[in-house]
Amino acid sequence: MRKKIFEIIELDENDNLISKIYDRLMQVAIVISIIPLMFHSHNNIFTTIEYVVTFLFIVDYLLRWATADFRSKRKGIKPFVVYPFTIIAIIDIVTILPAISYVNSSLRVLRIWRLLRILRVAKVFKYYEPLQVVIEVFRKKASVLLTVVGFALFYIFITALFMFNIEQSVNPETGELFFDNFFDALYWSTCTLTTVGYGDIYPISDIGRVVSMISAFVGIAIIALPSGIITAGYMEEVKERKNGKANT
Repeated sequence: MRKKIFEIIELDENDNLISKIYDRLMQVAIVISIIPLMFHSHNNIFTTIEYVVTFLFIVDYLLRWATADFRSKRKGIKPFVVYPFTIIAIIDIVTILPAISYVNSSLRVLRIWRLLRILRVAKVFKYYEPLQVVIEVFRKKASVLLTVVGFALFYIFITALFMFNIEQSVNPETGELFFDNFFDALYWSTCTLTTVGYGDIYPISDIGRVVSMISAFVGIAIIALPSGIITAGYMEEVKERKNGKANT
């Protein structure tokens, strides 16, 4: 019986119709549970949604706990002791906690309960295979992606340092420097490197504009690097999974 439950909640949904239905049910529950976050007010419908969704989350948590030994290499009681302390289990518990605010109305005013509901989005990764593929890509390409991130942070810092020291123009409206502190320079550098360009902080001197243009061009290249790495890694992972299924 426990083995059958494990196959439903854990195995690839393409191999099991009941597993596919279960995953879709949990995905719908997660999406519905986020809807109340789009409103400041509370009503009976939202309360009902919270009760139903929380019940499903609790059942899912207990089923995964009861079948922890099937997904672990450990034997005996250890898998059941360790499971509540795994990242996935902790996220599950945290996403169940917001229901406390409905049991005790005095706690409903605490914004922390609304914030905890946002974490329910993370549960989607367990039930949606394409997202699982993306996670696996990030895991395999972690060293390369961290190198790119490190280079981007270094470039942001250097560019901000340049701009903070060379842009000494004063804003006529406030009488202060356009880059009054180093954080302003970091903020500008980040926005420019990522090609966001909000335009609330900008250089007006010629040399400052030159640095800004160079930073924008470099930003395009840096942003394109991880995109290419992730896309190539995603295609490789999908191909590997398809080959793995074909061989089984």
